[in-house]
Amino acid sequence: MATAQLLHPVKKQKSSKAMVIFPDKIGSEEDSLVLVKRLFAISISCITYLRGLFPESSYGTRHLEDLCLKILREDKNCPGSLQVVRWIQGSFDALEKKYLRMAILTFYTNPKDPESVTELYQFNFRYTSNGPQMDLSSEGMRLESITRCQEIKNASTLLTRKLYMVMQNLGPLPNDVTMTMKLFYYNDVTPNDYQPSGFKEGNSSDMMFEGDPVHLKVGSVSTGHHTMKVKVTTESDRTMAMDNKLMQENIMEENSMEISHEGLDCEEEEEHVEDHLGHLEFSCSQEEGIGPRKRKVSEPEMDLTANKH
Repeated sequence: MATAQLLHPVKKQKSSKAMVIFPDKIGSEEDSLVLVKRLFAISISCITYLRGLFPESSYGTRHLEDLCLKILREDKNCPGSLQVVRWIQGSFDALEKKYLRMAILTFYTNPKDPESVTELYQFNFRYTSNGPQMDLSSEGMRLESITRCQEIKNASTLLTRKLYMVMQNLGPLPNDVTMTMKLFYYNDVTPNDYQPSGFKEGNSSDMMFEGDPVHLKVGSVSTGHHTMKVKVTTESDRTMAMDNKLMQENIMEENSMEISHEGLDCEEEEEHVEDHLGHLEFSCSQEEGIGPRKRKVSEPEMDLTANKH
């Protein structure tokens, strides 16, 4: 168990051979899936890196414009990184099958009470079958496609920047924390016996938040095939300097990050999330009227005790 937390600095630097982070073309469902997978992996990597969970050797380096990204990789000398990579891969399987509705990465302090969390990262996913709407003329379709692809990549870049900015400005976690990930599904399409690799049948009990929660809507990306939204819930004391930072970075504008003390976002039809006095209840309106079917949740075969670096 760690006695201190190191928040790794992320230096902005340009590379003459910057590797492609997002697909050049985002028109097909396959392109969209690649984009969403990469966004999810980048996000989990960002959280674990800037929360100081694993050593530098557990990360590779990629560049997104002038932003230096640290991407989690399989480090045989760090079992924890192998474990989280397996969680990400299991989530990919659920995404490919269009089962995954929500992935929640949480930190808790009491090993005997994992439902009482001190920090939470929420990833919501939607799937559509229509795809992007294009102009019917061939020239119009080409121009619309180019414009739409650039808009999607811009939104993906902005989401990544915002998440990095949030993580760099959060106060430290408690020294002794445990991390876990829960996967929530669309029950109407997910088989009862489905479990991605690295996961088992999970506890669907509601979570309690320790302390005074603040909810940060980091942003969303929609491709026409998939939509991914990212939100962060943390203790209010960890965000004391964040409002000023946001103003200084000129982030408080249209499609900006929203800071709320009142509850998690409830706008999705598929998702109904209530927060009352620190109570985080996850239920799904699409399941109303289906009957007594139990809400399906997966959790890791083993949680990860964070030995922060």
